[in-house]
Amino acid sequence: METKTEIKDKIRQYIIEETFSSPELVKDESKIFEEGLFDSMGFILLINFIEENFSIKAKDSELLESNFESVNAIAEYVIKKKSLLSQV
Repeated sequence: METKTEIKDKIRQYIIEETFSSPELVKDESKIFEEGLFDSMGFILLINFIEENFSIKAKDSELLESNFESVNAIAEYVIKKKSLLSQV
């Protein structure tokens, strides 16, 4: 299983590549929607990226800003989903 750091690095790299942002602007705690890095279409693409790269499936009830507002929040969400899958 990937470490939290590896997960965060993948997410951060995806955000940088998709938004053409400077790496210095995408911090672990950066609010990616509040800061205008992603809009609603970007959110859909982000969910697709997460599902494909981390082999998880987001439920509609989990599509909350609190789960996806920053690199830290997304990494926590991925770790939680992966741990639930390993318990099944």
